[in-house]
Amino acid sequence: MYPFIWALLAFCATIAQANVEKTIFLAPAGTTVPSGEPAIDDLGLERLSPESPVVRTRLNATFPSNDAPEGTDSWFFLENLIPGQRYEVRVCWLATQPTAFTLTTHALANTIEDPSLLSSLSIFSTARLALLSARMEVNTILRRATGNSKKSVLDLEPTTDSVLFLRVRAVADYFSADEALMRDVPPVAVDLILDPFLWNVFPRSLVPTAAWIAVVAVVALVVARWVARELGRVVDDAKKERDLQEGKKAR
Repeated sequence: MYPFIWALLAFCATIAQANVEKTIFLAPAGTTVPSGEPAIDDLGLERLSPESPVVRTRLNATFPSNDAPEGTDSWFFLENLIPGQRYEVRVCWLATQPTAFTLTTHALANTIEDPSLLSSLSIFSTARLALLSARMEVNTILRRATGNSKKSVLDLEPTTDSVLFLRVRAVADYFSADEALMRDVPPVAVDLILDPFLWNVFPRSLVPTAAWIAVVAVVALVVARWVARELGRVVDDAKKERDLQEGKKAR
């Protein structure tokens, strides 16, 4: 039984073709954003929320340098979080694109007050808005409607929400004889996933996996007991047969 399990794990390891990096955090208390403040929507950041937990995109990466030892920064906006709820954000990418990612979350006030964070966010926002087409710019900049029907898409009233900025740093993690690859690092295709924890203990997305493991464990236990019982029966039969043969010889 054990050799079979190890063989199965080895097989799964050989077919795995993706890498994962993550950060775990507690959602902060709700933050009030007055209408007089600069709109977060004007930054053009892609958003993740419990209603829209997955973003598939491409992130720029660079080799480490003195100015950017951890590579290129990308920024996202986490919204509609439940205060005090534990979450994790995962970034998944192909193993064929070797990259080292660093994920950190930052509160709204801390990001605005920290010059280095605000500068990084501004640079990314400016570059992103410059690349967006007119149609995408409208769709991205305006606040997307959520499951709360009381909120208008163009609502300018003060709102209270548990929000965070997500900073993703990507540094190329390979060496190639191809000069073009060493000079210009191609964008990395990634999936960003926001995953809440059940009872702040267990990631919700792993529930099916945990259930499957539990089923496999129960089946393995039943099979192991059956095998042990059958082996015991075979041993007992062999012992009885041996005793019977010895009894015949003694006569």
